Amino acid sequence: MPKHLPALATRAAIVASSTAAAALVGLLPATTASAATPALAAPVAPASAAPAAVPAAPVSVPVKPVALAAPVHKPAAPAAPTAATASAVQNALSKLGAPYRWGAEGPNAFDCSGLIQWAFKNAGISLPRTSRAQAGVGTPVAKSDLRPGDLVFFYQPVSHAGIYIGDGKIVHASNRKDPVKISEVDRMPFNSARRV
Repeated sequence: MPKHLPALATRAAIVASSTAAAALVGLLPATTASAATPALAAPVAPASAAPAAVPAAPVSVPVKPVALAAPVHKPAAPAAPTAATASAVQNALSKLGAPYRWGAEGPNAFDCSGLIQWAFKNAGISLPRTSRAQAGVGTPVAKSDLRPGDLVFFYQPVSHAGIYIGDGKIVHASNRKDPVKISEVDRMPFNSARRV
C-alpha cells in the first residue's frame, strides 16, 4: 500500500468533518455563537466543498379564530337527606291511613304538626309542637331546593305543615275528612320550608 494513501484518507476525513461542522454552525441561531465562545470559529471550507445549507424562510400559516364557548354551569344536585331526616320520612310514611284528629300527637292519630313532631322524635330530632313554631326551626329552604325530610308550611299565616318526600310531594295529616296521606306540594298555598 502506498505511503501517501493514509495521509489522503486523513485529509479527506478532516475536510468532511469541517464541512459538517460548518453546516451545523450555519443552522444555529445567531445568539448561540456569542462573544462567550470566541475561541470557536467556524472552519473555512475548501473551495471544492458543497455550499452550506441556507436556513428556510419562516412560513406564515393563517390561523382562523375559534370562538370559545362559555362554561356551562350546572346547578349542584341537592344533597341527600341525613340518616335522621330519612328515618323521619319513613316514620311518617308508616302512618299513611292513620286518622286525623286535631291536637293528636300519635301514635294512632295525628294532626299535621303532631305527625311531624312524632316522626322526627322517633328519628332522634326534637321539634316544637305547633306548625307555626316548627316554621321557625332549622334553616330556610327555597321551594326549588326541597329535598326529602324538609318541613313544608302552607297558608298565610302558617296553619298547615307536611314533610317533603320528593317528586313534588309531601306526607301530611290532612284534615278531619282525610287520614294521613300523600299530596302534591302545589295542592295548597306554599308559605315556606325549613331544613332541620
